[in-house]
Amino acid sequence: IISGGSDVLIQCREGRLAGCSLVSIHGIPELMGIEQAADGTVTIRAATSFSHIANHEIIRRTVPMLGDAVDQVGGPQIRNIGTIGGNVCNGVTSADSASSLWALNATLELHSASGVRQVPIRDFYTGAGKTVRRRDEVLVALHIQKKDYDGFGGCYLKYGKRNAMEIATLGCAAMVRLTEDRRHVADLRLAYGVAGPTPLRCVNTEDAARGMKTDEALLLHVAAGAVAEVNPRTSWRASKEFRLQLVSELAKRAVRQATLNAG
Repeated sequence: IISGGSDVLIQCREGRLAGCSLVSIHGIPELMGIEQAADGTVTIRAATSFSHIANHEIIRRTVPMLGDAVDQVGGPQIRNIGTIGGNVCNGVTSADSASSLWALNATLELHSASGVRQVPIRDFYTGAGKTVRRRDEVLVALHIQKKDYDGFGGCYLKYGKRNAMEIATLGCAAMVRLTEDRRHVADLRLAYGVAGPTPLRCVNTEDAARGMKTDEALLLHVAAGAVAEVNPRTSWRASKEFRLQLVSELAKRAVRQATLNAG
């Protein structure tokens, strides 16, 4: 299945998908657009382009971190044609939308002739470039519930060798919700891309951070906890050791900014 084609056509050209048949779902109105339900749930249709998401009023008002993340994908041409559904279904850990969607506890709506499945994004990835989506299934929409964004401040940081047109060497998404006194953490979420074979959440670090005071000790704790939970690899882009350094540094920067954004 092909929509924007910014990933699939490259794989065809390189020979990895030589001989495959393509079915285009590009331009189908029912697969495009963003809406917010009465209960606050934000729905993003799978064929919505990155540019549309980054600039949409609902996204900027409810989940601005996701808008910031997809605004760092490739260059303007890629963001105009690439879709969030393709970015997720491609199954790669470097997808800029993936870690943000993990932090937001997004649910994926899959359709086939057999019916409809609602799959939490944490259960969607099974390995590098692999997902639970069956060959006869189409990702139709992504849903983010109000409880997963309301009251949170968020921040997505991407490290790459260049400032633009770059695949992430590491991506980090942080979300923080503060207590009423605005000095302690009520909830914290920390997600990474390229810190393992799939996007991941540092759940043990998140649990330990709840109730902590929002000071430098929190940042040091989160950074150390994250390093213990990730499993990056060495590649031509960066060594494992350098990625671990990025995990630590981006955790501190992202949590600090998310805390400021939370008030």
